[in-house]
Amino acid sequence: MHNWRVHTLFWLAYFCQGTLSCPALCKCYPRSGEVVCNEVPLTEYPTEGLPKNTTMLTIQFTNITSLSEKHLNATPLLQELHLNSNHLQNLSSHLLRGVPHLNTLDLTGNKLTDQPANVFSHAPLRSLILKNNLIEKADAEWLPDNSSLTWLDLSGNRLTKFPTALLQKLPHLEILDLSNNQLEKISANSLDTLTKLQRLNLENNKLHTLDASVLQSTRNLTYLFLSQNKLNSLPQNLFQQLTQLKVLALDDNQLTHIPPGLLDQLDSLGQLSLALTINPWQCDEKVQYLWRWIQKNREKVYLGDLILCAKPEALAGCSLVSLTESELNHEA
Repeated sequence: MHNWRVHTLFWLAYFCQGTLSCPALCKCYPRSGEVVCNEVPLTEYPTEGLPKNTTMLTIQFTNITSLSEKHLNATPLLQELHLNSNHLQNLSSHLLRGVPHLNTLDLTGNKLTDQPANVFSHAPLRSLILKNNLIEKADAEWLPDNSSLTWLDLSGNRLTKFPTALLQKLPHLEILDLSNNQLEKISANSLDTLTKLQRLNLENNKLHTLDASVLQSTRNLTYLFLSQNKLNSLPQNLFQQLTQLKVLALDDNQLTHIPPGLLDQLDSLGQLSLALTINPWQCDEKVQYLWRWIQKNREKVYLGDLILCAKPEALAGCSLVSLTESELNHEA
């Protein structure tokens, strides 16, 4: 009987130690498998004491500067890793080799720049968030061919070139956010492999125009954000394949006219919201196509009364929809 009690107490102690251990400056929730570390004094990844059954780990607002494969080996069951608002600069190659179940990696708000090859390989990632870092180049070697990613966020970085080679490895991608970068051009074939793409955010870049065929393969797009660029012209057939659109944002660009036929494909989209404000519209006979389209589709135009004329001087500040066709012809 005595031996049985000793044996039971030993295993109870072992079990409790394994499930209730927790690193300093962290909080552990054994039942959910979640660990949260959000203390500024933390300067190294808290490998020691992490429960083996951890499936979700959040480390934020700390002074950690590096992350390696060895660190992640401590949590082989990890599914989600959130590392936002730290001071991470370096990630090791083959970083995710020890976390074969990881599906979400959030590295928002760090100091990451160029990263080594295969850094995001070896795990079945579905969400990769690299928002608000210092990345100048998104390398195709980061990820394996035929990656399982469905969401990629590279917004708020320093990209000057569209990451075409990287995107060719992402046939399952549904959400792509490249907003708040310095992109000037998107080549015609850049999005050809993204046939499942539903949301594309290119806000606040330096795009002047778009190739006529750049959206021909993205027929499942429902949200397209092109605000705050330098768009001054758009090809007539640009939106021809977009039969699922719900939101199209073209506000805050340099558009003076749009070509006749550009919006025809959008007539039948009942739930569409189209933003066109904060453009220097020239209210003459060339704007009549847009004027007529708005008159027929007012319910689809966001803040339609605030689509204002910039030229000619006599109509500057006037709402386009308030004008008559004869006024547009007269000012031609």
